[in-house]
Amino acid sequence: MSNTPRRFSKGFLGTTAIAGIAAALLTTGVPAPVSGAFADAVRVEAPQAPSFADVVEAVSPAVVSVRVQAEVKPVSNNGGFNFDFNGRGFDDLPDDHPMKRFFDQFSRGFGDDNDRRAERDRRGPEGKRRPGRVRPVSQGSGFFISEDGLLVTNNHVVENGSAFTVIMDDGTELDAKLVGRDSRTDLAVLKVEEERKFTYVDFADDSKIRVGDWVVAVGNPFGLGGTVTAGIVSARGRDIGAGPYDDFIQVDAAVNRGNSGGPTFNLSGEVIGINTAIFSPSGGNVGIAFAIPATTARAVINDLIDSGSVERGWLGVQIQPVTADIAESLGLSNAEGALVTEPQEDAPAAKAGIEAGDVVTAVDGDKVEDPRDLAKKIAAMDPGKTVDVTVWRNGKSETIKVELGSLPTETAALAPDQDEVPSEPQAEATLDSFGLTVVPAETGNGLVITSVAPDSAAEERGLRAGDVILAVNNQDVAKAADVVSIIDAAAKDGRKAALFQVENENRSRFVALPIDQG
Repeated sequence: MSNTPRRFSKGFLGTTAIAGIAAALLTTGVPAPVSGAFADAVRVEAPQAPSFADVVEAVSPAVVSVRVQAEVKPVSNNGGFNFDFNGRGFDDLPDDHPMKRFFDQFSRGFGDDNDRRAERDRRGPEGKRRPGRVRPVSQGSGFFISEDGLLVTNNHVVENGSAFTVIMDDGTELDAKLVGRDSRTDLAVLKVEEERKFTYVDFADDSKIRVGDWVVAVGNPFGLGGTVTAGIVSARGRDIGAGPYDDFIQVDAAVNRGNSGGPTFNLSGEVIGINTAIFSPSGGNVGIAFAIPATTARAVINDLIDSGSVERGWLGVQIQPVTADIAESLGLSNAEGALVTEPQEDAPAAKAGIEAGDVVTAVDGDKVEDPRDLAKKIAAMDPGKTVDVTVWRNGKSETIKVELGSLPTETAALAPDQDEVPSEPQAEATLDSFGLTVVPAETGNGLVITSVAPDSAAEERGLRAGDVILAVNNQDVAKAADVVSIIDAAAKDGRKAALFQVENENRSRFVALPIDQG
């Protein structure tokens, strides 16, 4: 009896539950769908980051693409063929040459028609000869600097061009003409003749630019049209060996081929630099780009607008840096200034009395840091100006007045003619303390290095067989005994290094060798 109620209860409850569900279905019909409660989508309150959109929107109409075309000279028309036979043109082949006979027969049927058609293309409907066809040769970027259509780009973008087209941000194409260009700073100015007011941008005071500042580059990479990239200023004062006035701003904004001549902006929409070069082992962007500083660009561009060219002061010297060893050998307290390796003949420096071995330490009282600094200072001055050049000579400072010349547009160092006249062999001598073996030069001036000891101080500093030692401590040498005498005197004066003037391939340089190696 004790288990019966329990079984009854379970059966009864089960039946009751089923009945309850049925009743619910009957009284309410199909139950309403169940709506679950979901959590909100993920949302993070990130710190406010700077946006470049306002800058880009404001400056983009001022940035353009530059397409450059050049006149293509027509090639000789041999039935439409142009061949090169080991450096000889088709017409240079002998008449009985089998290849010439073959192509002459092959093209005879349509060669005359081709010639007539080509001549008809070269002449207009009135028979006047047309200029040669122009074809695209390069493309780059640029930007307007005035509302009347003056714009800036790179010299290397336009230098081979004869026709220039500017493509605006909205796709409008306008013809432009070349106002002037400067190869030494790689800058050029174009002018669009159009009755409209152009949106233009201004240059920033780049002296206030700091490493780490945000920048925006706008340009025409790979011909894609207006493209914007952003980054920071990575470094200042970069010398990449592009020219004597290298002073680039380095940025890590993505810059590629076609960006040349385009601007790099600060967040105020001012141009801090003009993109001109990239470091790219792979050919594409690796985050190292170089821009011409606004200060440099502004001065050059003003000259190009005014006269179409840039006039620079000219001193006329070959110079090299002053290393710590060279400073020690000359008795200079600091490794600063520009060491004159050779004054150019008939140049302002030579006429004023500046000599090889002088160290230029200041110009008009303004200290010279290094050769690049000297080049920039002199170039910024007007030709014809008389300046005070301070030099370090023979252990003391002196000032020389120099009337600057005008920097030649093209300079060439021509090697003097050398007569190949055999001469009697000269006796070799060794300079053991420096690891050198020398022989008097056939001209009677200097000592020719015949061998350099491995791991010697001379080898470490780049001296090689064939170099000519012209002077030691600014004293001419003609035999090994001259060197020994000069070194002994320097050692007695407490000098730890001697300054060797060395010439190779008609270029002179100075090398400091430690005296205490012997």
